[in-house]
Amino acid sequence: MQKLYQGFIRLEAILAGAFLLVMVAMIFTGGVARLSRMPLNWTIDIATCAFAWAAFLCADIAWRKDLFMSIDALVTRFSPSFQRLMMLINYLLIAAFLVYLIYSGFQLTWTSRARSFQGIPGVSYSWVTASLPVGATLMLITTIIKMRRDLGPNAASTKGARP
Repeated sequence: MQKLYQGFIRLEAILAGAFLLVMVAMIFTGGVARLSRMPLNWTIDIATCAFAWAAFLCADIAWRKDLFMSIDALVTRFSPSFQRLMMLINYLLIAAFLVYLIYSGFQLTWTSRARSFQGIPGVSYSWVTASLPVGATLMLITTIIKMRRDLGPNAASTKGARP
């Protein structure tokens, strides 16, 4: 199972990078085309879609690697048991918010299924809005893994851990 998850992590990083490259390439292509007096308006739309997917995939990668900002100046002054309690509360709040995003994101994806993406026939706007529930689901999985790692029976000492 661990090997499968590691492969998934690698695939997620490749997809996030690919979406960022597509976004940059589309913006550059659109700029060059506009400079050549032959504007390609669809390039901005594709860049927007790639940005939405890249943002959520990169957020999951950052969350997994503990690269989000945290302020623990006050919490580190308390006992390890209080620090663990604060960490649990934080993880539960994050998980609750992600569950809300998943639910709302799937609703948004479902309601936007009939809307065409920037007027392109046959391409649903749901391809863009699906990035929200998919990204939130990935982040919820990461949150659960972090909870088990940081708060489980085999968790290391909370000394230096970020709530």
